[in-house]
Amino acid sequence: MKTTRRITAIVLVGAALAGCSGSKDDDRPDNDVPLSWIRSTYSLHTGGYLDRTDVPSVVAGEIHTNTAALDRTEADGRVFLRYDDDIVAVSKVREGTLIEVDDYRSGYQRHYTQLQYSSWPDPAVQQSFRGGGPGSGK
Repeated sequence: MKTTRRITAIVLVGAALAGCSGSKDDDRPDNDVPLSWIRSTYSLHTGGYLDRTDVPSVVAGEIHTNTAALDRTEADGRVFLRYDDDIVAVSKVREGTLIEVDDYRSGYQRHYTQLQYSSWPDPAVQQSFRGGGPGSGK
């Protein structure tokens, strides 16, 4: 009976630990946009969120300070923050500074003219290179 309990306990502990482990392809932690923080900090506005007082570079800095972006680029007066699966675009509008959050693919397509010369990968381009050298299975 004790053996059965031990085996059951080991299986349950193993299942619990497996459920807690991440299955990311790399060793860096999740890097999600701090959307709940943005919602609680800025006013809801058509197309996104609004900061009525600060300029885009300051707002982008505030967002990055809350949750560090993977990368940042600027073009045409806009600041873009790159997260795992999202893009945050920060731009000047008449009412203040507009914060727009898009998933990476649609955000890149939407802001293509500003992002096309950045180092950010274009999600529309297929990565077809499979390595060189002899051998099969590529």
